[in-house]
Amino acid sequence: MSVAVVVVTYNQGPDVVQLFDALGETRRDGDEIVVVDNASADGTAELAEAHEAVDRVVRSGGNVGFGAACNAGARESEADTLVFLNPDCVPEPDFMKEIRRGPAEWSAWMGLVTLADGATVNTAGGVAHFTGLAWAGRFGEPVDGVPPSPHLVGFLSGACMAVRRPVFDELGGFCEDFFLYGEDVELSHRLRLAGHRFGVVPSARVRHDYEFQKGDLKWELLERNRALLVLRTYPGPVLRLAAPALVAIELFLLPYALVSGWGGAKLRALRGLFARLPAVRAERRRIQASEAIEPVEFALALSGRLSSPFLGGVGRSGPVNAILGAYWDFVIELLRRRQGRGDAGRPSG
Repeated sequence: MSVAVVVVTYNQGPDVVQLFDALGETRRDGDEIVVVDNASADGTAELAEAHEAVDRVVRSGGNVGFGAACNAGARESEADTLVFLNPDCVPEPDFMKEIRRGPAEWSAWMGLVTLADGATVNTAGGVAHFTGLAWAGRFGEPVDGVPPSPHLVGFLSGACMAVRRPVFDELGGFCEDFFLYGEDVELSHRLRLAGHRFGVVPSARVRHDYEFQKGDLKWELLERNRALLVLRTYPGPVLRLAAPALVAIELFLLPYALVSGWGGAKLRALRGLFARLPAVRAERRRIQASEAIEPVEFALALSGRLSSPFLGGVGRSGPVNAILGAYWDFVIELLRRRQGRGDAGRPSG
């Protein structure tokens, strides 16, 4: 298996040299390291071009976003497997060997991403909620508590994601319209829709200097992309049954955002969503045409309960989780009955 590591940079400065050093020490013959620089103003592109481990540097000419830059890097390689790594990650010494250990039946996988100490989990596979919210699974837990064998997860983290080349090309890569945040969840949903399996390979580890930061732009993109994710990828029956809860949550979120100080970001997110709706309809038809699983299978991969440490009191609320969980359990039961009726009408043999 040949591997192309694609790294997207934007004003990473000298810190990115640590990543290039680590990759250079563990790469094999035939591997490639491709850097896509989104118009850094601090010399990051020049540092990449001067580093002996880097094979190619693509200059975007502007900040085109994460998904578009990843896709540009993929086009610069013909490797069997694409590995997307955040520029603030540092691979463990055996990373390049272990990242090749994705099970043969999987189309994509991720490595175990730890915090900078190497002993605490950043993400061991994401959790996707039916509302479109998504978060890092097992965040803050000891690394030793993660099952050591490869196992399926809710979604793959773009911080350290491997995708087999034919599958990446088949699906059209990352959604470039997201710009930042949620592209990895959206691609994971499309993988699942098309019948592909994916998970985490815990032996492939990278350290990630992660800090959860808030700000108006982040809230705006998270909220806009959350809605785009749902509208693009949820199968029709799932979307229709989730809609009442999604509308109720929006009616709560807008005044909550206004009171909490990020109302402007929420309004801009809604404006951005409505501006994209015509294009989303066409994209949805294309994505749903690839559906290879039953809607209930898709729904079962979504959580009905909030377990993110980043959601504060709402995420820890027993009543909120009880209501959301019961609602989603009811949706899954309806989808099971629908599937049962469909199976009963099919000829045997």
